[in-house]
Amino acid sequence: MSATTDKIQGNWNKMKGKLKEEYAELTDNDLMYEEGKEDQLIGRIQEKIGKTKEEVKDWIDSF
Repeated sequence: MSATTDKIQGNWNKMKGKLKEEYAELTDNDLMYEEGKEDQLIGRIQEKIGKTKEEVKDWIDSF
């Protein structure tokens, strides 16, 4: 498992709340996370907020 995956699993509720605060256009459906779906989740977030994949991962890793 990658460090990003560990961060997502370990802090998911906290991150979900912060993402929704910062980017209101993200919905609960956008933020549904299932193990093994890290790339899809990051892609959805990336599309909605207009950031690169690396920027999204860096943001997640900042937790």
